[in-house]
Amino acid sequence: MNRRYIRRRRASRAGLYALVTGFTLFAAFPFLWSLVTMFKADQDLYQRDNNPFIFNKPPTLKHLDLLINGTAFGTFVDNTLLVGLCVVLITLAVSLPAAYSLARLNLRWGGGMAVAIFFVYLIPPSLLFLSLSRVVSYLGLQDSRWALVVLYPTITIPVSVWLLLGFFKSIPKDIEEQAMVDGYSRMGAFVRTVLPLSFPGIVAVFVFSGTLSASEFIYALAFVSQTAQKTISVGVPTELVRGDVFFWQSLQAATLFVAVPIALVFNVFLKRFISGFTMGAVKG
Repeated sequence: MNRRYIRRRRASRAGLYALVTGFTLFAAFPFLWSLVTMFKADQDLYQRDNNPFIFNKPPTLKHLDLLINGTAFGTFVDNTLLVGLCVVLITLAVSLPAAYSLARLNLRWGGGMAVAIFFVYLIPPSLLFLSLSRVVSYLGLQDSRWALVVLYPTITIPVSVWLLLGFFKSIPKDIEEQAMVDGYSRMGAFVRTVLPLSFPGIVAVFVFSGTLSASEFIYALAFVSQTAQKTISVGVPTELVRGDVFFWQSLQAATLFVAVPIALVFNVFLKRFISGFTMGAVKG
């Protein structure tokens, strides 16, 4: 009986490992293909009879050199980091007090306001072009990366408020009430007790806002045309897609340079990221 149980356990474990390995290879396949493609010579890539997964001809670095030295890739990276950092700070500065107010102050219109804030996120971006273009023009930010700093929070703040609202509701009120009994003001109790406990939600907002700033395409394409002001999401394709000519190897290299750091950030904060989203979803 014990031997049969051990065999079943080993078989189930082997099946689980096989399933996880298969899923891992499936998920990693685009990255591996991009890694091979970025070093392929043109004669290797465009020959239909060649195996696309191996180097049929000697690999080359010229496509990597085209991306780094033949385009403003470094400028795109700098602009993306600047826009992402500003958007994250603005999103946290607005969504933290807004979500806390809706969760704790028992306002009569709090529930309706929370729903209205989330509905803003559901509006298609294409319907907001005219109104947002007037805002950008009024602020004098036409064709500037700072226009994206103004525009992206309109996407990130509604989701972040809804997420943090559910997270704050999951934190017992007794904690901050005890802090206020000890002499702290409501703001002091929020900073010293609620804020540390809401760190997983803050991480979720940070990752969501940062990745959206790096990947958003529609607003970046519509409001920024100068090469020196573009972010990666729009700068790379506009520089490496020229008419009907696609520089596939350089595009794949850019994909890896962007995707790998984002994947590493997700892995580092994975547990807190999932905790932040699930807590906000369950208690919201």
